[in-house]
Amino acid sequence: MLSYAMACTGSALGLRCTVRALAATGRTRRNWLLTAASAIGTGIWTMHFVAMLGFRVSGTDIRYDVPLTLVSLLVAVLVVCAGVFAVGHGRNRAPALLLGGLTTGIGVASMHYLGMAAMRLHGEVNYDPVRVGLSVLIAVAAATAALWAALNTRSPLAVAAASLIMGAAVSSMHYTGMFAVSVRVTPSGEALPGATAMQFIFPLAVGLGSYLFLTSAFVALSPPAREREASASDRQQPAGSTAP
Repeated sequence: MLSYAMACTGSALGLRCTVRALAATGRTRRNWLLTAASAIGTGIWTMHFVAMLGFRVSGTDIRYDVPLTLVSLLVAVLVVCAGVFAVGHGRNRAPALLLGGLTTGIGVASMHYLGMAAMRLHGEVNYDPVRVGLSVLIAVAAATAALWAALNTRSPLAVAAASLIMGAAVSSMHYTGMFAVSVRVTPSGEALPGATAMQFIFPLAVGLGSYLFLTSAFVALSPPAREREASASDRQQPAGSTAP
């Protein structure tokens, strides 16, 4: 449930930021899109590794390669950024949506399997290619749906509903990918390289989760562009009325 909550939080924040971006122009739009990409990307990554905290293999410990795990986080943010910017700046909505969904979906799947490749254990990890392919299709569908929602949802209630659906879709992709995994354990007394989940992934996930919640508070308290423009207009009105 915690992993699903993180996926929903990242999705909701990303959608709200994208809505703000589409109502803005220039540098303000770019900044909102960057915030949206970081929110969705970190939300997806945090969901994946929070879920991995409960992953166990009987007969072997599990460690994680720190650099490769960080690369998976970077991939998650960058591919979501590419998809969000394709939609946010694309002139033709349909082609931009399809391109952004495909790019982001493949990137999210890449993040998942990079994270899996970062595992170190005594044994061999194998994948069912059919289930892997299904997980990639789910990732592309989820990403396309997320970007479509970013373009078409405006009210807070619609964003909340869309984020719940997106969270379920992203979680489905993760668990479909995990269902494709089989491990053949090779008992060994050698020490495994890397960090344990509690040494590295848990603190990082807590930090990213805190970032999501703090950014959510900032977005909730930040007035929309129309309100800022109206406020600026009201401040300028008295000065204009005194002009001869």
